[in-house]
Amino acid sequence: MSENILGTEKISKLFIKFSIPAIISMVIAGAQVIIDGIFLGNFIGENALASINIVQPFMEVIIGFSMIISVGSLSSIGRSLGEGKREEAQNIFKTAFVFITIISLGILLVGRLFSEEISVLLGANKVLLEGVSIYIGTISIFAPLMCLMFLFGFINRVVGKPELYLRGMILSVVVNVSLDFIFIKQLSLGIRGAAFATGIAYVSSFFVVVRPMLRKKNIVNIFRGQFDKSVIIPISYNGSSEGVIAIATATTAYMFNVSFMKIAGESGVAAFTTINYISQFGIHIMFGISDGIAPILSYNYGYKKHDRLNDTLKLASKVNLVVGTVLFFILFGFGKQLVSLFASGNEDVLDLAVRGSKIYAFAFLLCGFNIINSGYFTAIGSATASIIISASRGIVFIILGINILPMIIGINGVWVTVPLAECMTFIIGIYLVKKNYLCEKTV
Repeated sequence: MSENILGTEKISKLFIKFSIPAIISMVIAGAQVIIDGIFLGNFIGENALASINIVQPFMEVIIGFSMIISVGSLSSIGRSLGEGKREEAQNIFKTAFVFITIISLGILLVGRLFSEEISVLLGANKVLLEGVSIYIGTISIFAPLMCLMFLFGFINRVVGKPELYLRGMILSVVVNVSLDFIFIKQLSLGIRGAAFATGIAYVSSFFVVVRPMLRKKNIVNIFRGQFDKSVIIPISYNGSSEGVIAIATATTAYMFNVSFMKIAGESGVAAFTTINYISQFGIHIMFGISDGIAPILSYNYGYKKHDRLNDTLKLASKVNLVVGTVLFFILFGFGKQLVSLFASGNEDVLDLAVRGSKIYAFAFLLCGFNIINSGYFTAIGSATASIIISASRGIVFIILGINILPMIIGINGVWVTVPLAECMTFIIGIYLVKKNYLCEKTV
């Protein structure tokens, strides 16, 4: 069976087979909002660009919920298959499918009915309120199929079909670019057009990844298995670190938006938006590596092959170190050229963002280790350790830094917050990994 290669094939070959599609898929997924930003920033202006960033926490709620269930299910199904429990794996998938459908329909209703209230809650001022509200109300329509797209895409990986998620995401980015050009540039639909383009792009990806789930011969599919409410809490808890990551991303975006709005107004928010887009592109590469090795880790953990588990972790950490170093030099040395993609016509935004990029770049040197360590603990079912790492880098030290550092060193303190958070989290992560390694040796 295709999933057995996870326990027998050479780690380096598995790494390439599973991580490359995952990296490309994650980068393309992250590119959806970036594409909107490029079109809006160049054809509409800085307020539209700032509006998209205000929306980000809401998007993270949709994606975060999807990731909680998807990653939690992937890890649980992977361990069940590794232990030879196929019926249990099918029941987990069926439960995840039903649960994610119900909750995503709730997101649709809330987004449609309370888009303006959500916009105010996210920090939109009078200038940005209308655009933010339009985007939230529009993108909410697509929430159910977006959530299911992530679930099916992730489960395809653990049953040996990682390329399907990649194909779906490639199609989605082609659709998004094409529709952004038509809706924003040709038809002048502005922010509403950007939301429709992104939503339709995700739907196109859904129709690619859903196909195996409609085949009764597939290892898991939507027809077999039983809904088992007792597994909802375990899979949600196991994937909760992914939810913490989403909450962390939303928290970071919200707090940075509020801070920059106070210090530099709409131009400050637009400057942060450009750096956030660029950094998220790099971070998605690292998350792709983490997601790619997840089925390898979970299967071999269930199969009790700890040597393969450790070899996978070491290889992924080395690759992320190289990636982080390259990204550091790119952002530090070519920040102006990258920022110009989004804000070429506004010197205030350009100057703020270029200064910030040279500070923010240092975060890349360590964040790869933190992402890999968090993903490792999720894959082996140690959700608590994963949550500690995710919460440290994205919530705890962000809140502390952004409330203290600007009072000491001004606007530079906002930019320093993220590198400092990654550094502190790295120390915590190393301690947790070593502690887990010693515990495994004594078993």
